[in-house]
Amino acid sequence: MSIPSAVERSLSVFPAGCNGEFNLPPRLSKVIVRGAGCELWTSDGERMIDFSMGWGSVLPGHAHPAVVEAVREQVGRGTNFSYVTEASLQLAEEILAVSPACDQLRFAASGTEATMYCLRLARAFTGRPKILKFEGAYHGSHDVGVVSLFPSDPPEFPQSVSSSAGIEPGAGENTLVAPFNDLEKVAEILERHGHEIAGVIAEPFQRCISPLPGFLAGLKQLVHRAGALLIFDEVVTGFRLAYGGAQEYYGVIPDLVAYGKALGGGLPIGAYGGRRQIMEQVCEDQLGQSGYVWTASTLGGNPVSTAAASAALSLYRGEGVYARLHRLGAYLRRNMATVLAEQGVNAQILGDGPIAQVAFTDVTPRDYRTSRHLDARIGRKLMLELFERGVFLNPMGTKLYLSMAHTEATCDEFCERFAQAVSIVTRDAATATALA
Repeated sequence: MSIPSAVERSLSVFPAGCNGEFNLPPRLSKVIVRGAGCELWTSDGERMIDFSMGWGSVLPGHAHPAVVEAVREQVGRGTNFSYVTEASLQLAEEILAVSPACDQLRFAASGTEATMYCLRLARAFTGRPKILKFEGAYHGSHDVGVVSLFPSDPPEFPQSVSSSAGIEPGAGENTLVAPFNDLEKVAEILERHGHEIAGVIAEPFQRCISPLPGFLAGLKQLVHRAGALLIFDEVVTGFRLAYGGAQEYYGVIPDLVAYGKALGGGLPIGAYGGRRQIMEQVCEDQLGQSGYVWTASTLGGNPVSTAAASAALSLYRGEGVYARLHRLGAYLRRNMATVLAEQGVNAQILGDGPIAQVAFTDVTPRDYRTSRHLDARIGRKLMLELFERGVFLNPMGTKLYLSMAHTEATCDEFCERFAQAVSIVTRDAATATALA
């Protein structure tokens, strides 16, 4: 009797053989056993270069010694008390020092949890039921986060559409949608529905689309004029575009902010904060009162994750870290664009800082609809070809994350494989027609 492989075991215990989005059979049949820096090794001994980096959560690089040591030291002192610890207190003080939006904060276990609490706080603070989000934006796996995430046939604004079965009917009814980078449309929606809107939640850098000059500042003015709160989802941008995140990078301060991903240096964590007046709604002495907002997280602020996060932030504060990450990202995007140009492929390379994305579109993207692939199968096929050539990434999208462990040599290695993958994709006559 043969012993089942790691892939066969994975297929037997997980739906689609994975914990989400990778859908193992037939072309993604790999199981990771370890990682170091920006490299991974599979159960069958294959080395892969990682351009997913835990969906952007492992900014220091896999198994960074400083993060490993911080975790090792803390584990021996206890892993979770569901209470304030010296590790969580130290981390909170550091975040407050660099996040002008936050007078106070609380920890959560993930970015999804953090954005969910921001939305709850906004509704409670304003007494209004509706949230306005931007089409194509992802704010976590809760109901609002997956409304109008990737609609194939988008309705008229501000109507939303569910991107998942099982969403509460009220989530769609109470979630309005606008196009990113369009202040005129936002103003129109707020003029008609502003009295019902509690908050506007935005990824300041939406997926891989940069805000147009003046968009975020103008958005803040419109939101405040409507008496609503501006919420920045900095789960991706926080500690990535700059040490102070999007607030520092774009110079716009929201009313509430959510963090996750890179904050933990690879360990699970979330944080949310805002003005004291808003945050005081969570104080437990108000339990039973109409304005009290329930927020509690068993693992939020656990000492292992917060110790790892403090170690990661110490690394991010190193001299020249963000200048290097921006140079490396520009280097990768420039070389990817060269590959596409040399092969005559009609596509755009998007991104900023240590993030890049391929968009198979013939226009300069400024929102979800203009960033959509001319044929969604093209991006999927390209990612699968890269995966099979030893590049680890998320095959459901075309977004690449760099880390402190990546180098120009790593980017060169990627671009060699990228050129091979693009060549295979464009060799297909139907795909070539779609790209024309």
